[in-house]
Amino acid sequence: MSPAARTSEVLTVLAEQEGERLTVGDIVAVLKDRAFALLIVILGLPNCLPMPPPIPLVCGLLLLLVAVQITAGMASPWLPRALLRRSVARKDVERAAGRAVPLLRRLEHWSRPRMSLFETGLGMRGVGLLLLTLSLALIVAAPIVGQIPLGLAICLLGLGLVERDGVVVLGGVAIGALGVLLNAGFVYAIVSGIMGLFNL
Repeated sequence: MSPAARTSEVLTVLAEQEGERLTVGDIVAVLKDRAFALLIVILGLPNCLPMPPPIPLVCGLLLLLVAVQITAGMASPWLPRALLRRSVARKDVERAAGRAVPLLRRLEHWSRPRMSLFETGLGMRGVGLLLLTLSLALIVAAPIVGQIPLGLAICLLGLGLVERDGVVVLGGVAIGALGVLLNAGFVYAIVSGIMGLFNL
């Protein structure tokens, strides 16, 4: 796949893969150099809507694994073999792509490669540190209210990396900062309540 392929084109290629089922390993192989960025989008999407526990926790832990690898400068993601063997029905991938592609094409109309800082090794490590912070915040996120801004921020970071658009990445950083502050207040309130309960 061309390095210049848009997000919608990547999803279309995934939906057109042969076979009744696709393993996670197959999907990562298709994504190639886009694997990190699209994994970020996939892990952020569930948290853009109210989701019950333990979905934010699971997404946060997986994102933490991805963020550590990006920060370490790895070229492609490493995932546990058991996870790589997991599969999804190709029809489900095709259905999901059919819903997401029209929305992504609207974004792609105004999104373009800008601020190439985030494409450099140092820039990617910086994004990895941002994702590390967002993943930790997601793990302790307040139900519903806390997870949605973090989910949006994570998706924007991933989409910005896929589209090589630094403006979209910065938008994700801004929303992520608000989400982190919101959840820091939530954690502080819980800790203060516990300390007050035990007169600490």
